[in-house]
Amino acid sequence: MAFGVFIHRSDSIYDDVPSERYQFPRQYLSRAQQCEGDWIVYLEPSKVKDTKGYFAVAKVQEIISDPRKSDMYLAVIEPRTYLDFGDPVPFRDVKNIVERGLLNDEGRMSGRAQAAVRTLSNEDFARIIERGLGAEDDVLPRVGDLEATIGFQDDQAPFQHLPARERINQLTNRAVRDRNFRKNVLRAYGERCAITGLRLINGGGRAEVEAAHIRPVEHDGPDIVSNGLALSGTAHWMFDRGLVGLADDLSILVSRQSNDLKAVTAMVNSSGKLLAPGRLANRPRGEFVTWHRENCFKH
Repeated sequence: MAFGVFIHRSDSIYDDVPSERYQFPRQYLSRAQQCEGDWIVYLEPSKVKDTKGYFAVAKVQEIISDPRKSDMYLAVIEPRTYLDFGDPVPFRDVKNIVERGLLNDEGRMSGRAQAAVRTLSNEDFARIIERGLGAEDDVLPRVGDLEATIGFQDDQAPFQHLPARERINQLTNRAVRDRNFRKNVLRAYGERCAITGLRLINGGGRAEVEAAHIRPVEHDGPDIVSNGLALSGTAHWMFDRGLVGLADDLSILVSRQSNDLKAVTAMVNSSGKLLAPGRLANRPRGEFVTWHRENCFKH
């Protein structure tokens, strides 16, 4: 097994869903197979406008032939392992490229940089993960939220210079995943509640809004922005308890089982629709919206 880098862009011609699968041609098969059962980092190429650089990490469950295209293969991502970095890592920092394994003996960029699938050294993997997961800062959940977080009693000092294999423990740590999920969701929604439209900043300068999973983690909901909503504390509570939900067109539904239907309806922003992110890839995916409506929303 080996760590790896998979290059992906949102307008890719390949049938990629980074949190679920990565499609590639035969020429990359042997390299991809080296990553089977191990972790890979996703990289958006430098030529993409406003590139995110290294933007996510995931574990490859298996490599299979693509059942829909005979000349293609799929790297199947292990469920609940994909994680967007709260702090995307630029391909190049002030002094050098981050992925040092791409340099030749003369310190220049080698041809490996052009490979869409490539292995990644332990040192480079650890460096990218350390920078991508970032540090505890002003987007951390409030103290009460942290105390209620599953797995909070795990190691809470993840930003030391740890060996690559030790960093894997961070990637499944619930508190670390929640922190990065919250960073990405709040960034996508401009720190504004998607239901009420309110953007409240407390005296300490941090947003009083929370990151809610549409399909909960305990029901196999992934930690991706398209499965997240930025919600105020009250809206989050109502959403989790099915007192509000979403139609397919993202209209906000209010349950008739609410004990104060008029008051709950009054909380909804004047458009009557979810205030979704402008970037299509960040908007709630239909499958998650449907799951919540069928399993949580009180009709």
